[in-house]
Amino acid sequence: QLHLVESGGGLVQSGGSLRLSCAASGITWDDYAIGWFRQAPGKEREGVSCISSSGSRTKYVDSVKDRFTISRDKAKNTVFLQMNSLSPEDTAVYYCAADRFVPCLTLATMRLPFEFWGQGTLVNVSE
Repeated sequence: QLHLVESGGGLVQSGGSLRLSCAASGITWDDYAIGWFRQAPGKEREGVSCISSSGSRTKYVDSVKDRFTISRDKAKNTVFLQMNSLSPEDTAVYYCAADRFVPCLTLATMRLPFEFWGQGTLVNVSE
């Protein structure tokens, strides 16, 4: 069983930055693609970014391109989401998810079911 824990959320002013972390425990996740998702109040959950198991391939939703960067540190069993130039539209609960069989090929593949999910971390961006 893979256990995921997100951290790094909080309150930040518009234009600021946060770095989210997704730490894994339980089993090795070197073969798993990782996705970051977010859900804003009253909105559906959306895929924000994903990284392949090797770390060589990343994808981003258009609204965060050039602002967010996903990366993974296999030695630390952690995936990061560096978020810069935050705006109130980025306010949401952010979740990381992992799956061994969902590839990070296109953003559309993020609609496939991920097996393991974290509990989420709240990002609140004020004006």
